Amino acid sequence: MPTTPSTDSLFRPFQLKSLTLKNRIVMAPMTRAFSPEGIPGQNVADYYRRRAESDVGLILSEGTVIDRPASRNEAGIPFFHGEQSLAGWKNVVDSVHAAGGKMGPQIWHTGATRGMSGWAPEAPVESPSGLNGPGDPNGVAMSDEDIADTIAAFASASADAKRLGFDVVELHGAHGYLIDQFFWAGSNERSDRYGGATLKERARFAAEIVAATREALGPDYPLILRLSQWKQQDYKVKLATTPDEMADWLLPLKEAGVDIFHCSQRRFWEPEFPEVDGEEGLNFAGWAKKLTGATTISVGSVGLSGEFLAAFGGQKSSPVGLEGLVKRMEAEEFDLIAVGRAILGDPQWVSKIKTGDTEDLQPFDPASMAELV
Repeated sequence: MPTTPSTDSLFRPFQLKSLTLKNRIVMAPMTRAFSPEGIPGQNVADYYRRRAESDVGLILSEGTVIDRPASRNEAGIPFFHGEQSLAGWKNVVDSVHAAGGKMGPQIWHTGATRGMSGWAPEAPVESPSGLNGPGDPNGVAMSDEDIADTIAAFASASADAKRLGFDVVELHGAHGYLIDQFFWAGSNERSDRYGGATLKERARFAAEIVAATREALGPDYPLILRLSQWKQQDYKVKLATTPDEMADWLLPLKEAGVDIFHCSQRRFWEPEFPEVDGEEGLNFAGWAKKLTGATTISVGSVGLSGEFLAAFGGQKSSPVGLEGLVKRMEAEEFDLIAVGRAILGDPQWVSKIKTGDTEDLQPFDPASMAELV
């Protein structure tokens, strides 16, 4: 089993606006699709409660979708709208709080992406240009009215999260889903104000969502935006190819109201711009923090061999040490670290790391994705 250096840097308290966390470890949002009719049940509440009981600092929910036609691409994805679904989420957050945890929902729209099961929504899917990616038409291009209604739906869902008692909200702007499809030239061919040749221009849709959400939440409630360079449609895509491009992308989003950038990458130790600062250089979250001064969350294959996309192909992963993570946390390259598969397969992962019980760390079996452990 791996040996781990002092993990004190992972267990420092964190405070931002109204959010106070006991440590720097975040449960990454992971799609589970265990919510029939879009309603999270007691099994979902118990799943998150177990992580809160084991000292996860902040729990981010699976993606939960806004009130738009065809906003999800799998039948079991939960809604974050409607009386029954919101009552289900109220039970979830109350269960997490009773166990001493903090939690935020990840607010989502899947855009023109396709699910893995073959299920399809009844309404046509929507996206910037009716494209899932380059040369891949799917669904319809959004009208101005569609865009306005979608912006309002993100803000409404976020306001509901605050009303239900969640501690923070995360907007899902990564991985090739709707918001990210506006960022990416490969899926955004619009010629109006929501398109354009530059990433800064194509970020207008996201900035307007952020601004509307900030207005709905008020100034003191923390708002997270999850972003990625890579897309599920093309893992090698980089939206920002230089630090200057990244600044042009992120600074307007911060100015619109983002408090925390959740910077998704497949392996947290990989440098974002090695041509600038070398093979041991800053990762995505490190550059985002340097360029904007914002709080950042890093993520990507923490505590396990292999990376998460391979898990969908059935690849198992073994526990590995946290030396590289601790080094970056001690250097304050980023502020928080999100952990996915390790916590999905082992609810006690955080408490084991805290006590140094590395002998009992569990390997990750992709079979755990088929159940709520």
